[in-house]
Amino acid sequence: MTGGNQPAERFGYITPENLGLFTDLYELTMLQGYHAADHNPRATFSLFFRKLPSDRGYVLAAGLEQAMAYIDSISFGERAISYLAGRGFDDDFLSRLAEFEFTGTVRALPEGTPVFPNEPIVEVTAPIFEAQLFETLLLNQVGFQSLVATKAARMREAVERHGDGQSLVDFGARRAHGTDAGMKAARAAAIGGFDGTSLVSAGEAFSLPVYGTMAHSWVQSFESERDAFETFLDQYHEDTILLVDTYDTVEGAKLAMELTDEHDAEVGVRLDSGDLVSLSKDVAEIVGDRPIFVSSSMDEYKIADFLREGGVATGFGPGTALTTSGDAPSLDLVYKLTEIEHDGEMRPSMKLSSGKVTYPGAKSVRRIEEDDDGTYEKDVIALRGEDAPGEDQLVFVYEDGERVADSSELGAIAERAGRRRRCLPDDCRDLRAPGSYPVEISDGLRQLTEDCRADLLDR
Repeated sequence: MTGGNQPAERFGYITPENLGLFTDLYELTMLQGYHAADHNPRATFSLFFRKLPSDRGYVLAAGLEQAMAYIDSISFGERAISYLAGRGFDDDFLSRLAEFEFTGTVRALPEGTPVFPNEPIVEVTAPIFEAQLFETLLLNQVGFQSLVATKAARMREAVERHGDGQSLVDFGARRAHGTDAGMKAARAAAIGGFDGTSLVSAGEAFSLPVYGTMAHSWVQSFESERDAFETFLDQYHEDTILLVDTYDTVEGAKLAMELTDEHDAEVGVRLDSGDLVSLSKDVAEIVGDRPIFVSSSMDEYKIADFLREGGVATGFGPGTALTTSGDAPSLDLVYKLTEIEHDGEMRPSMKLSSGKVTYPGAKSVRRIEEDDDGTYEKDVIALRGEDAPGEDQLVFVYEDGERVADSSELGAIAERAGRRRRCLPDDCRDLRAPGSYPVEISDGLRQLTEDCRADLLDR
């Protein structure tokens, strides 16, 4: 039995009626304070991270599409207003929330763009009553998907450096931290270079190729491994993958090939346990050029080691390490005020807190390429509009509240991500102890930072 407020009938929890509530309480407390004080200057907020996660030479930006979908559809419906009224928010403020509409400007890095510390991933310029509200959502959407996309890109890097075009399939939904995380991890994995997913709902939602084999329970449920394989082959004749390590991997592979000939079927095998390098070599001698799919706790390090040690595989199925970004499960992502309107003019603002100093002003991220081969040489973080070298990576997504950037097909985002990742210096893409990519501060931004610091200390 469920009560009237239980989400049993909608499972997703977040609906158009309560979408505006996906924010931390203090954001709404500040909004009510701004409203009561009639304090609504234009402000610029910057979304960025201060340091790279463990073993990362870069982060691959992702999650912008979902963040923009939120901005497109944010509202405070009757359900949200009723809840906030019960929390003690005043009626005049709630009336304003009920009419909430975004009127500002958003500039952002396109998904699939490598990004480095202190570089804006998203910049929001709007009346502070609007811009303040987006902090929680942007941190949530961009942070998680960027971590998974980066993890996926590193696994693709391992294949590119040590393999021979092996496929990568997301097997991680069952380990993801909730249904929404599983869906978005599958999408982010595709951005990072994965070929598909085992998650059917993600395949439907994002037009991703969906792959799957069988579980050990299928094999165990029959009297014999032969019965299990034969029954499966009777129903699925083409592009079938048989899981051969339920009992004895080598004998299972032999049986799979025997039945393949009997059924005239196109069959490959999956290995999911044991000494995968050794077993894959033994199995390869049995199955020849037929597919060998390897799973079992794979990540970029294990894939690289497997391939360097001569393991044989045509594809890998990473799971837990991918969807949780296991070795780097969080990104030091922040959303900070960088300029605020005073007397009709935008003035720079910054934090001076020890260890958490921010750069003031609206910015651009200038990327400079080597002349000979297009490899990225360095980035320069500059003021927006400053005459600085390189091409600005930030693009307009919203202007005056209107969306001006079309949604990109996921395949196009993945292609861009792969192309831009390969333009990074080789040592920056190393899986262990990557080299540092040069990021400089422009003369204009450096001077503004010094002036702003002095002004704040004087005040």
